[in-house]
Amino acid sequence: MTESGPEAWDAHYAGGGRFSPLGDTERRLLAQHVPAPTGGLALDIGCGLGELARHLAGSGYRVDAVDWSAVALTEAGRADVTGVTYCRLDIERDDLSQLPHLAYDVITMRLGWAFVRDRTRVLNRLRERLRPSGALCVITPTADAVPEDRRGIALDEEEIAVLRAGWRSCERYDADGLALLVLRDPSPARLAYAGKGRPTPHALTGAGVVVTDAAGRVLLGWSVRDVWELPGGKNDADEDFAAAAVRELREETSLKADPAAARVRAILMDCVHGIPRVTAAVRVTAFTGEPVVTEPRLIRRWEWHEVDDLPLLGRPLFTPSAHVLDTVWPGLLPGLPPVHRYRVAEG
Repeated sequence: MTESGPEAWDAHYAGGGRFSPLGDTERRLLAQHVPAPTGGLALDIGCGLGELARHLAGSGYRVDAVDWSAVALTEAGRADVTGVTYCRLDIERDDLSQLPHLAYDVITMRLGWAFVRDRTRVLNRLRERLRPSGALCVITPTADAVPEDRRGIALDEEEIAVLRAGWRSCERYDADGLALLVLRDPSPARLAYAGKGRPTPHALTGAGVVVTDAAGRVLLGWSVRDVWELPGGKNDADEDFAAAAVRELREETSLKADPAAARVRAILMDCVHGIPRVTAAVRVTAFTGEPVVTEPRLIRRWEWHEVDDLPLLGRPLFTPSAHVLDTVWPGLLPGLPPVHRYRVAEG
C-alpha cells in the first residue's frame, strides 16, 4: 500500500516495528457503532500483527485479516485465537476476488489509509464489498496532531472530506486523538466538472478561411500591415472554429456562408514572440455576395487570386495564412516556416 513495497514492511516488522496499540476508546466506539450482527463478517485491511482482527473476533465477528507483509502475518498467526483467517493480499494491486468472502458487514482499516496511493479506486472497490447496511470504518491520525516529519502517516481535513464523499451516512468520532470514521450506505456522487480559477492567458487562437469563387480562385486581403492574408480572426469565447470562420468572413468581407458548410481541415500551431499560436484551417466553398472592404482600418482591399500564382506573390504572405493554404493545397508554397499540423478527418 506504499511505494516502499512489501520488503520494507517485512523489514519493519522483523526489526520489531510496531503501531500504536488499540486503545480503550477505540474499542468502546467500535462496540457502540459497528457491533457484530449474527453471523457477522469483518474484513480488516492492513491488519499488521492482528490486534484489531483479534478484537473484532472477540466481539463476535468472523474476520478475514489481510496484509501484504508476510512477516507480520506469520507473527499474527502465532496468537491463539479462533475466528480469524489471515491472507497475504495487497489491497491496491491484487484482485479482490482472492478474498475469502464476497461481502462483509464491516471493513476496517486502522492507521493505514494514509499509505494508500490510489484511494479513489480502492474506495470504490471496497464499497462493492459491503453487505447491505454494512460499514467502512477507517481509523487514522490527523495531520494537525502529528509532527511535520510524520505527515505521511496522517490525513488532513481535505483528505478526510474526500474519503467521506459518496456516503449517505458519515460519522466521525475522536478516539484519543485519532479520527474514527464510520461510513455507511454508499451513494457515489454524480460526476461534476470544475475549473481551477481564472487562467493566465497563454495562447492566441483563431481561424483562417480559405474561400474560393466559381473559378477556383482564392480570396486574399491586402492588410494595412503590408501582408497578404486570408479572411479570419480570433474566435470568441465558447465559439467553435467553424462558426468563428463564418462570422469573420461576413464581418471582414460581407460574404455570407452557412456554418454547416464550413469544414475545419486542420488545427495548426506555431509560435509568435514566444506565444503559442493556434489556427484552425477552415474551408468554405459556398457563399453569397461579393467581397467588400468593411474594416478599412485592417484591410485595404480584397482580391481573388489564382491558386497557381500564390508562390509568386510579390509581397509577403501572413504566416498563419500560408499554413492554412498549405493545408488545402499541400506543397504549393515553398520554404514555409515550421508548424505543427493536426489534420481533422472529414465526415
